[in-house]
Amino acid sequence: MKAWISLGLLAVTLSGTTGCRKEPEPVGPADVLVEFIQTMTRVHGDPAVGARAVELLWQPARDNLKERARRASALSGREIAPGEMLAPSWFSLHLVPDRYETRLDGDWAEITVTSRDGRSLKTRSVLENGQWKVALELPELSAIRQRPNVEDEDR
Repeated sequence: MKAWISLGLLAVTLSGTTGCRKEPEPVGPADVLVEFIQTMTRVHGDPAVGARAVELLWQPARDNLKERARRASALSGREIAPGEMLAPSWFSLHLVPDRYETRLDGDWAEITVTSRDGRSLKTRSVLENGQWKVALELPELSAIRQRPNVEDEDR
C-alpha cells in the first residue's frame, strides 16, 4: 500500500512540476534596453556583469569592444575581456526612464524613452539571430600606427 501511495505522490509531483512550466516570454527591444541599463549600473569591475552587458549589444559594438580588449591586452601583458572595456563612469543616464515606446520597422526598432518630467530620447535596437540587441554606437577605433622600418629608410 505504501508503494502505491509513494508512486501516486511521485506522479502528482511530476505532473505538477511539468504542468506549471511557462514558455519563455518573448523579449522585446525595450526589455533588452531596460536590461542593458540595469546591467551597466552594476558593471563596476565585475567581469560576469561586463560580459552580460556586451552580450546585449549589437555585433558592431561587440566587435569594437573585442578589438579594444585585444589592443589593451597587448599593451598590458594580461588578457582583458571586452566587458572590461565598458567604463561605468562613462555611462550616465541623461534622464531617469519611466516609459518606453517601441516602433518596429523590420529588423530594427526605435525606442523612445520618456522620463516622468516629459523629457525623452530615442535609441535603436536591431534583431540579430532572433534576439534583440542594443544598437550602441561606439567611437571608431583609430588605425594602429606603425613605425617605418629603419632599414627601409636607409635605402
